[in-house]
Amino acid sequence: MEMNKLLNIFLPPLTIISLIFILPPFLVFKLLWSIRRSVFKENVAGKVVLITGASSGIGEHLAYEYGRRGARLALVARRTDRLQKVAGRARELGSPDVIVITADVSKLQDSKRFVDETVNHFGQLDHLVNNAGIGRPQTFEGTKNLSNYLPVMDINFWGSVYGTFFALPHLRKSRGKIVVMSSAAGWLYPPKASVYSASKAAQIALFESLRAEWGPGIGITVVTPGFVESELTQGVQVQKAKVKYPAL
Repeated sequence: MEMNKLLNIFLPPLTIISLIFILPPFLVFKLLWSIRRSVFKENVAGKVVLITGASSGIGEHLAYEYGRRGARLALVARRTDRLQKVAGRARELGSPDVIVITADVSKLQDSKRFVDETVNHFGQLDHLVNNAGIGRPQTFEGTKNLSNYLPVMDINFWGSVYGTFFALPHLRKSRGKIVVMSSAAGWLYPPKASVYSASKAAQIALFESLRAEWGPGIGITVVTPGFVESELTQGVQVQKAKVKYPAL
């Protein structure tokens, strides 16, 4: 009992003192590391970047940003006509070489094919951007046909699994990076997005686990943006979402 009393007396102030001395240096280190990463950005000129879901929305504009920085691009989506327009604009912005691959990320063989075609054309792969995704905003109880939910998991989750699996050996060779365009819905859980949120939560968990499994050999960046007005979100009640969920 005496020992417990002593611990109760001395441990709280010792803990506070430890935090006073340890926490500030840790926070300063994190700040400096963040500044270093933001200032000394990777030079992607000449690197090969494969972007899924590149025909519209975030994927389209990622293609333009990589193009401005001189990256060579493999653009993947299901709509060839849209991809061709994006490819043309990316070339105008500065990409020295852009190829278009019509494929469905939810199909295993399509995923193998678009990785193979990229490596066959460029000889390497440096960045894989898992961007393809869809959403079906509706209440779970109001769903008339559960099969409507299958593409959500197939594209948002399995689409990332397939492409990553086939790209992995090439990314190991180049010590490359994976960028995952996920969603804040993966941890925020808004209404009318139950299965969409589940697919994004699974996606986030997958890549956080792979980050621990692979270590520093392959960089992994998981991006979880809030509500973005795009072709994907057409028909969603944007103003209500902004009012009720200001973080989205």
